Amino acid sequence: QVQILESGGGLVQAGGPLRLSCVASGSIFSISSMGWYRQAPGKQRELVATITSGGTTNYADSVKGRFTISRDNAKNTLYLQMNSLKPEDTAAYYCNAEGILGTATGYRYLEVWGQGTLVTVSS
Repeated sequence: QVQILESGGGLVQAGGPLRLSCVASGSIFSISSMGWYRQAPGKQRELVATITSGGTTNYADSVKGRFTISRDNAKNTLYLQMNSLKPEDTAAYYCNAEGILGTATGYRYLEVWGQGTLVTVSS
């Protein structure tokens, strides 16, 4: 099986930076896409940014120009550099990985999620 572990969340003042990390470990054949999603209290989970194994990125309009997603394919690690944070960025941030991953019955294409890391931006 595959585990996703996020880290780097915390409390930061508005305008400040924060860097999130996510490591995928376990039975991994290949990871095609990784991404960050977030969910604020009382709201649905939304896409923040994604990146393919080839480095193609996609960002939500609300974070373009402020957040940068990157990954280290060799280490199955994903990063999110967040700058110029705003109070509305406050949310639980979740890491997602899609690819050919191991299960109890063999490898197949699926996606896995981490447990989330909380980011709180104070005004």
